[in-house]
Amino acid sequence: MSRDNSRPVYSTAAGRICPTCGWPDRDCKCSSQFARDVAVPAKVVAKLRLEKKGRGGKTVTVVYDLPQNQAFLKDLAGELKRLCGVGGAVADNTVEIQGDQMARIRPLLAAKGWTVKG
Repeated sequence: MSRDNSRPVYSTAAGRICPTCGWPDRDCKCSSQFARDVAVPAKVVAKLRLEKKGRGGKTVTVVYDLPQNQAFLKDLAGELKRLCGVGGAVADNTVEIQGDQMARIRPLLAAKGWTVKG
């Protein structure tokens, strides 16, 4: 059955097709996967908060309002995880560290010359 509003989802010639623009994924210009990383500014302002909601009662220290640079965020997350000896992750331009680690994280970020709020 052929419909006028049908579109290819996968093609053996091109692979996966972008649902927004219809181009193959590797050539897609609208995809967020090709978003450019922002340069890290000389003066970084980091904000800290504790979150507990939606995590099964577990506390997570969140460092947010950071530059949108995935390499920078990944390096920062690794450094904070090693400092605190816990797990963590990068999610939506924030760094999440397991547990209440604000007392350990704040001095490290201040020693880097960053402004720390929260």
